[in-house]
Amino acid sequence: MAGAHYFSPDPDTPLIRRQVEVELAGRRVEVTTSGGIFSPDGIDKGTAVLLQRAPTPPQQGALLDLGCGWGPIALTMAQLAPQAAVWAVDVNERARTLCRENAEALGLDNVTVAAPDEVGEEVRFAGIWSNPPIRIGKAALHDLLLTWLPRLTPGGEAWLVVQKNLGADSLQRWLSEHLSAEYDVDRPASQKGFRLLRVERSSP
Repeated sequence: MAGAHYFSPDPDTPLIRRQVEVELAGRRVEVTTSGGIFSPDGIDKGTAVLLQRAPTPPQQGALLDLGCGWGPIALTMAQLAPQAAVWAVDVNERARTLCRENAEALGLDNVTVAAPDEVGEEVRFAGIWSNPPIRIGKAALHDLLLTWLPRLTPGGEAWLVVQKNLGADSLQRWLSEHLSAEYDVDRPASQKGFRLLRVERSSP
C-alpha cells in the first residue's frame, strides 16, 4: 500500500542499505537509505521546499523532526543549530535505524532518534519541522498534530509542509479552529504545489 511506512513500525521488506548523495544545509553528503521507508531515493519535493524556505531553527533548546524518515530534516537542523538538542521521531523502526546511522556518520552528536512514546512528557520544543504524513487520514493526522504542536514552548514555531492538492488549505483552517487562542497559524510561502504552514505559540 502506498505510504505503508507511516503505519508500519517494522516494514515487512528486507533491509537493504544503499548510499544516496544529497545536499543538506549546503553540504554534499552521502546518506544511507533503504526500501520500506519514506522517500528512499533522496529528498522528496515537499521536504525540499521546507528546507529551502523555513528560517534558521532556534539555536538553543530542543527541536523536533516529526516523522523523520532517514533524517533529512533532523540532519539539517542538527547542522544549522549545533547547540540545540534535535529529536528525530518516527513510528518506523527502520527509519529510526537509518536516521541514527546517518547522524553518526555525519558526526552529529546532538541528534536523538526515538519512537513517539520514547520522548518524555516533560520535553518541550523551541521548534518543530515536519513533512507530516497526510496519507494516514484526517483523523489520525489531526490526532498527531494535536499531540505534538501543544509541546511548543512559548515563542516557539512549527513549520509544516503540505501539498496543496492534499488539503493544505483545509488543514490550515482546521489548525486555526482547533488550537487554542495562544497559537497563530499562517501560510508564509507556497512553492511547487506545496504550502508552508507556520504555527507560532505566543509568548506570555
